[in-house]
Amino acid sequence: MPIHIVRIIAAATAAIWICLAVFRGFFWRLRERLHAAPDATGGGVAVTVVISARDEAELIGTAVRSLRSQRFPGALRVIVADDESSDSTAEQALAAGADQVIRVAARPPGWKGKLWAVSRGIAAETGAADYFLLTDADIEYVSGDVLAALIARMETGPGFDLVSVMVRLSCQSLPEKLLIPAFVFFFFMLYPPGWVSNGRGAAAAAGGCMLIRRTTLEKIGGIEAIRDALIDDCALAQRVKAAGGRVWLGLSDEETEVRSTRTYGHAAEIRTMISRAAFSQLRHSVFLLAGTVAGMLLTYVAPVALLFSRDVFSVACGAGAWLLCSAMFLPMVRYYRAPLWTAVSLPAVALFYLAATLESAVNYWSGRGGAWKGRVQDEIT
Repeated sequence: MPIHIVRIIAAATAAIWICLAVFRGFFWRLRERLHAAPDATGGGVAVTVVISARDEAELIGTAVRSLRSQRFPGALRVIVADDESSDSTAEQALAAGADQVIRVAARPPGWKGKLWAVSRGIAAETGAADYFLLTDADIEYVSGDVLAALIARMETGPGFDLVSVMVRLSCQSLPEKLLIPAFVFFFFMLYPPGWVSNGRGAAAAAGGCMLIRRTTLEKIGGIEAIRDALIDDCALAQRVKAAGGRVWLGLSDEETEVRSTRTYGHAAEIRTMISRAAFSQLRHSVFLLAGTVAGMLLTYVAPVALLFSRDVFSVACGAGAWLLCSAMFLPMVRYYRAPLWTAVSLPAVALFYLAATLESAVNYWSGRGGAWKGRVQDEIT
């Protein structure tokens, strides 16, 4: 390759990482955190929790019990929407303390993912809930102060209409330590939490833990307004913002820890998780897919490849970009308590995510898009 082309690539790679470090809302600093609320926060407030669950007998009990242990002075009701489970999900949920289990019928045409189940759970609430907490069967509210903290964040300053926490994913196995921190890093790169909260960037949410005002949900037309969205959490956030609402997205602290109890013992399981919705994120566009491939190669692979160049300028740019990349990734590695050396592995991890994205496109084109627990959710229309 001509030296001037190599130098252009080197300069572009370095510029990309400088821009990401300085002009992308400092997403990598992880400054948006859910902090503990003052005592008695939430008094007089009614919260209804809706958990959608499909074949989650092993996990649902932990989720429900953790919600029941919340130190929350308001009224709390837990509804589990059993999404055609073939195991004892319903029985386990009731045994753990759920107030009600709704047996959800087959979803009508036009509904995707868990949204039909969520909508049925919300419809089962006959009281006057002030907030709905939309959460998953694999989410454990480790701290007893999470719900109060969510409400306090909702009422901070001018107030928010949707508060969402990116739960701490499992990071115990070697594949998890190598691949899971990058999942959140990439998500925050796409949706810088600081920009989400100040309304500067695109709205986004993390579906494992979302607290939304009942009045806001009614204003946007309920869950039905996003019934065909595969990436339902971000779709909900974008609807809220479009209706004039404010959205907050962040991480939990140790004092407000929320974590996923779903584990990934093999890299293939993580690849499946990524490929389920990656091509949908690209709006099924071949052009966006091609741009993603080119962009990820230039951003993550080029810095390493440039180290083998004979041009001093190119080597310096590559080394500087990789160093900056690793330094930006390090806070996320520390947050997940992964080995510090994994901070330098982001170029290789990015290739894994790129392969999963390509697999997602292939699955979509072959009629297997968004496959999850026996369902194909991302179908060609």
